[in-house]
Amino acid sequence: MTDKTPEPEAEPEGELTLRTLAMPADTNTAGDIFGGWVLSQMDIAGGMVAGERAQGRVATVAVDAMKFIRPVKVGDVLCVYCDVVRVGRTSIAVEIEAWVKRDRIGSREKVTEALFTFVALDADGKAREVSAS
Repeated sequence: MTDKTPEPEAEPEGELTLRTLAMPADTNTAGDIFGGWVLSQMDIAGGMVAGERAQGRVATVAVDAMKFIRPVKVGDVLCVYCDVVRVGRTSIAVEIEAWVKRDRIGSREKVTEALFTFVALDADGKAREVSAS
């Protein structure tokens, strides 16, 4: 018999930006929450963080390395964590992780992660520079 030390529970990276409850209207025929619903919650959270950093309007221009790790179920609390990892001349890259609390109070599990890129926009909807600070 081998003695295994349990691995420490992983912790979310970034700042908690959004929390919402997965509802029955957001499910597919298997009873899991649609991946598109999770993606949209991540986009909302990332847009808030990028908009704050850009001090104005932003638009999503890319989603890279989207990884669905575990399903989200009805009754899970979806918690979205964001971390600005790069600020370019007109763009902002945000690493986003989605975690759930199972059945609103249960164990915490990472369900999705991705890198979102946003571009800062001016009043006419054209790319504008992001300030250095």
